Amino acid sequence: MLPSFFIAHGAPLLAIENNEYTQFLNQLGQTLPRPKAIILFSAHWESSIQKVSDVDTYDTIYDFGGFDPELYRIKYSAQGDQQISNEIKDLFTKNGVSFDVDTKRGLDHGAWVVLRLLYPNADIPVISMSVNQNLKPEEQYKIGKSLSALRAKDILIIASGGTVHNLRAVKWADNEVDQWALEFDDWLAHHLNNWDVDSLFKYDSLAPNAEYAVPRYGKEHFIPIFYAMGAADDSQKAKLLHRSFRYGNLSHSVWQFG
Repeated sequence: MLPSFFIAHGAPLLAIENNEYTQFLNQLGQTLPRPKAIILFSAHWESSIQKVSDVDTYDTIYDFGGFDPELYRIKYSAQGDQQISNEIKDLFTKNGVSFDVDTKRGLDHGAWVVLRLLYPNADIPVISMSVNQNLKPEEQYKIGKSLSALRAKDILIIASGGTVHNLRAVKWADNEVDQWALEFDDWLAHHLNNWDVDSLFKYDSLAPNAEYAVPRYGKEHFIPIFYAMGAADDSQKAKLLHRSFRYGNLSHSVWQFG
């Protein structure tokens, strides 16, 4: 059974950089068993109702501005998989999860930057999924949990975001890690390792510096972790595979669940 993952997608520049984190993701894609397909929840696709993609071939969305022109020449033309989209719809219906089907939207950078680093040939089918920061963490967890059976079918479930993601606090020319970011991420790691969902679901009131690490305007990057956790509820095991920081406090972390 494949694990599920929470993977930070960082800044768009990761797509063309060669550093510790990009090398780690390249290696991770080479060492994981090859999945039949990938289900990916992206922080950059928000919707008030769960969206499930049913797309033949994805366009590449450049949902950013002011970066190196090379970024806008990248294409990640992954295919969809209608059969697996239908399986997802059946599971959501069985588990009481409301959803809509999207047949047009391409892959945003929260999806294609991660996918391209893991699987550069774009030769694995992808089903793109939205996130909803207005749901309670328990509800986000439930959505992930409803898909857990797919892991036994060699389907890889990834949630893409960032554990510490406050664009108003990043320091583009400073690589010294802010203490407040470390304190929040250490708290998170402790409770993830213990699968302490009671505390994790109340992170905004219990975690130190939560108001900086997960600002109200930026919850969409943190909450994908609950979708990934829910997908591994059957095993309830967490393992931190990588953690580093850029720009003072922007986290690059990879959590494996299951």
